Amino acid sequence: MRTFFFSLLTMLAAVAASAELPIESPEWQLDFDKHGIRIFTKDQPDSDFEAFKAEAVLNTPITNVIAVMANPNSCVEWVYGCRESWGLEEQGFGKRFAYSVNDLPWPVKDRDYVLEINTHKDQETGAIIMNMYAVDNKMPTKEEYVRVTVQETHYFFYEMPDNKTRMVWLQHTEPAGSIPSWLVNALIVDIPYKSMRALEEVANSEKYNGAVINYDQSGAIIGVKNKSVQ
Repeated sequence: MRTFFFSLLTMLAAVAASAELPIESPEWQLDFDKHGIRIFTKDQPDSDFEAFKAEAVLNTPITNVIAVMANPNSCVEWVYGCRESWGLEEQGFGKRFAYSVNDLPWPVKDRDYVLEINTHKDQETGAIIMNMYAVDNKMPTKEEYVRVTVQETHYFFYEMPDNKTRMVWLQHTEPAGSIPSWLVNALIVDIPYKSMRALEEVANSEKYNGAVINYDQSGAIIGVKNKSVQ
């Protein structure tokens, strides 16, 4: 009987861990609304750290935005606090792995991640969706950082008229190690607000302007070609 209950609890924990953040829920509370960027937060079960949802219409084409996202080094260009990023492994454009380091205020140790990145186009809504999860055992930990192994991030990109892109960003992170929850929760507005403003600027730069998204015969995204890459 004890073995049965242990197995049941293990199974329920696995289900809870795999549950994705809902894009629509009455639990989302509007915390910030400025310059066209709205940020919502919600408590997470059994966690001291809140999740956030950020929404904005970016004044840049969706092709440019996806070109930024396809670059494994682009985190440092637009994500607030990202100080290092590079591709780790790729199994086609739809499934990739990347490593990144996030800067945190002293004396808190910086955090590093290995993320599995899954990208697809939803045939019903037309949205390009990126689902990212922290994974463990992909590379050794580093003494100078605390490795984050529990994180989920979801990007939804919708093509809009007049070369604009609607973006919805969902994220929840368990930052691991010793870190006050108030510090992490205080960054919940700063990170998406500053990052989305930077993303619009970066996506409009010469480096990404005029990018083309390539699809296979089934409509799956197989890559992005920048105009600057011949």
